[in-house]
Amino acid sequence: MLNILGSRYSLCDGISRRSVMKLGGLAMGGLSLPQLLRAEQNAGIGGNKKSVIMIFLPGGPPHQDMWDIKMDAPSEIRGEFSPIQTNVPGIEIGEMFPRIAQMADKCAFIRSMVGSDGRHDAFQCLTGRRFNQQPSGGWPALGAVLSKVYGSRDPAVPAFVGLSPRTGHKEWGDPGQPGFIGVAHAPFQPHGDGRSDMTLNGISADRLSDRKQVLASLDNFRRQADASGMMEGMDAFAQQAFGILTSSKLADALDVEKEDPALRERYGKGTPKLVADGGPKLLDNFLIARRLVEAGVRCVTLCFSRWDWHGGNFKRGREDMPMLDQALSALIEDLDQRGMLDDTSIVVWGEFGRTPKINGSAGRDHWPRVSCALLAGGGMRTGKVIGSTNRLGEHAEDRPVHFQEVFATLYKNVGIDLDHMAIPDFQGRPRFLVEHNTYRPMPELV
Repeated sequence: MLNILGSRYSLCDGISRRSVMKLGGLAMGGLSLPQLLRAEQNAGIGGNKKSVIMIFLPGGPPHQDMWDIKMDAPSEIRGEFSPIQTNVPGIEIGEMFPRIAQMADKCAFIRSMVGSDGRHDAFQCLTGRRFNQQPSGGWPALGAVLSKVYGSRDPAVPAFVGLSPRTGHKEWGDPGQPGFIGVAHAPFQPHGDGRSDMTLNGISADRLSDRKQVLASLDNFRRQADASGMMEGMDAFAQQAFGILTSSKLADALDVEKEDPALRERYGKGTPKLVADGGPKLLDNFLIARRLVEAGVRCVTLCFSRWDWHGGNFKRGREDMPMLDQALSALIEDLDQRGMLDDTSIVVWGEFGRTPKINGSAGRDHWPRVSCALLAGGGMRTGKVIGSTNRLGEHAEDRPVHFQEVFATLYKNVGIDLDHMAIPDFQGRPRFLVEHNTYRPMPELV
């Protein structure tokens, strides 16, 4: 088995760990790469060019300091940030997002997200489902579904890539799991380290080619002894496996050094540094996400920083929100200029919102009753605000939006018929991708 050796991250507990990815099994229970490719082909690879980029803000971003500023609320609720006008008349957002404000016509701001479990976990943002009462095998992440339904657009790249670094904190690093869809559709995790992570455990392409010849000789011997003809069918998948290992396409997509320096500066670089109450701010991952989608990946998940601001909410907001504003606006602009925005859906959200009342440490605590989200691209009808909260930002007052409605919208954007698409769980019971008799694609957007 071939290992991908990642760089070291210094974690908040002071422990330094080496990230090791096993490319032969892609850290997915030991399946060989030819087996994964065969499973992917069985799922059917079509010409659909639709993709999704999911940006998770772990810890719970403060809705009333981002897209839903409450200037009429008392001072203990209102906070320190003011609203600014956007390029869409009548829409205002928080002053920490001036770049997003100037492309609000390409965004939809949801101010009334409901249905949160209140768990510090990426699960609900990755699956749309509640954590409890899962079917046998567990609910699959959106990326696993797209891998199953469409597969990759290019056999040299995986269908589902998770860019979140492994940090020991689940709410930071979970890219989304395959659930009952099966390990063949789990995310490939290069951890955003680029070309250095594509090292084949010290094996050069020449040595790999030599091993390929040895395997071919062994397979020829086995084929002569195989009366069933099964070995003939193995050749194509083995060839694809070697193709991925030796192709430069995935490594190139991960290598942001290949980009125009001016464009990379537009995205920003951020920092991988972890502190006691903060996650990595890898702005490069926004650019890598675009490069991966351009290379043929169906779904890319990434996380940015950590938003569990029980103290110093406004200090942290002044640090992190401008960085998110820069990278997210660059991603939307970049996709638009390349003619990719209509085919690429973007969703930005966290697992819950924050308390309306500011606590004694100038922070906001957990608030599952309502949160926010931003959607862009995917051919959606953007340039609007969906839903509202009451004067204090306590609950959805108008048009509550459930997590599954957002998922229904994303699935529709990529061309999946929710009324007819059902995937069997481990017990053979067909499972619809959302509770389709209850939740539908958002009519405001599609």
